[in-house]
Amino acid sequence: MADRPRAGRRVRVGKALRLLATALILIGAAFAASLVWQFYVTAPWTRDGRVRVQVANIAPQVAGSIKELRVVDNQAVKVGDILYVIDPFDFEVAVTAAEAEVTTREADLAVKQAQAARRAALSTVSTSVEEKQQFAGTARIAEAALETAKSQLAQARKNLERTQVRSTVNGRVTNLLLRVGDYASTGTANARVIDTDSFWVDGYFEETKMAHIRVGASVEVALMGYGTPLHGTVESITLGISTANAAPSTQRLPNVDPVYTWVRLAQRVPVRIRLAHVPPEVTLVAGLTATVVVEDGDGGRLAWANALRAPFLGTAHRTAPQAGSAP
Repeated sequence: MADRPRAGRRVRVGKALRLLATALILIGAAFAASLVWQFYVTAPWTRDGRVRVQVANIAPQVAGSIKELRVVDNQAVKVGDILYVIDPFDFEVAVTAAEAEVTTREADLAVKQAQAARRAALSTVSTSVEEKQQFAGTARIAEAALETAKSQLAQARKNLERTQVRSTVNGRVTNLLLRVGDYASTGTANARVIDTDSFWVDGYFEETKMAHIRVGASVEVALMGYGTPLHGTVESITLGISTANAAPSTQRLPNVDPVYTWVRLAQRVPVRIRLAHVPPEVTLVAGLTATVVVEDGDGGRLAWANALRAPFLGTAHRTAPQAGSAP
């Protein structure tokens, strides 16, 4: 008979332990779900980042046949390096003609000034005031013609200089399709140079995360395929993205698309990241995919973000440098 109370107590204790274990599991699951929700929905990080760069479209300022090509595809160039040379023959002839015109105008001006000086020295008995004014005006016209000839000579020399098409940035020639003999048209871009001094990263953050992003906050960037993280700062935040509902429709009224209220996808806002330092072993290429982690805006990163971000960045935690500090 004494065994029955013990058995009942054991059953009650077992039930209590099971209930306690279930409660602990539920609490742990709720806590983990809360962390995961914060990490995915509100934490300032994104895997949707892209490396961006400026590309200089080089267009000739004079037209002509390409006589010489000085670079090859993917060649590194500096500001002022010659990319190709347009046949200078016509422009050399124009310079020679302009120099001859200047010489002619200088001689004509000398003659007209001498005539005007002689008339000015005569008395009104020998010549009239009107005749003096006429010769003085002729000398001024000759002087203006000389200035016009000099400006045309300067333009001809500048056009001859422009037959050597030069790079406007430091960078690397890309997608070069030119060859000797091609015709270069004025103002039509036919060579492109990637500006290697202009690399930056655009992080496309969901709108639910924008409240935790501040200009000047430190950023850590992990490029896909590289284990070394890059560091930088938030340079600017885009203040507008396109919306389909802004287009007018019938009677110039707004055309508003229906919204499926049970599916609301967060908009993505571009955030520009200025890179502070690029390690020599990392080759930046425009279009590379990047994972971007931003500080919480107060100069630090949340502890749970540090613990959860490692599997996505694939690197151990490193403290990002403060804005303006040496990398």
